[in-house]
Amino acid sequence: MAKNTICIWYDRDAEEAAGFYASVFPDSQVKAVHRAPSDYPSGKAGDVLTVDFTVCGIPCLGLNGGPAFKHSEAFSFQIATDDQEETDRYWNAIVGNGGQESACGWCKDKWGINWQITPRTLTEALAAGGDEARRAFEAMMEMGKIDVAKIDAARRG
Repeated sequence: MAKNTICIWYDRDAEEAAGFYASVFPDSQVKAVHRAPSDYPSGKAGDVLTVDFTVCGIPCLGLNGGPAFKHSEAFSFQIATDDQEETDRYWNAIVGNGGQESACGWCKDKWGINWQITPRTLTEALAAGGDEARRAFEAMMEMGKIDVAKIDAARRG
């Protein structure tokens, strides 16, 4: 058992969400599904209560806690990508499965979890600082899904 695990609150779809993540991202899997031993405020005995899963090797616990709490951009998964094909694959999987596009490489899955699909070239440009970072940042600010070719062009000036 991991010393630190990300716990994500779902209304009732933790198992479906975990299965989706495992089907999309490498080094991701559903490890265990635990059912409620008795009734609880938002469910009955035998309902899926928690799901142990990983996303890109990060341990997570999906908790079916009911509708009391909603997700926000204050929490997101940031997925580093190596090229446009990988960026497109993850972005399209999330958005195409009932999710929503946002700005600057962000999107939201159908369960309300926020994702940053971030090509490494963008991260590298920002780390470089100076004019290269400014140009890449300004290019990114006009994008939804990140366009790797435009970020690379901005880096070069």
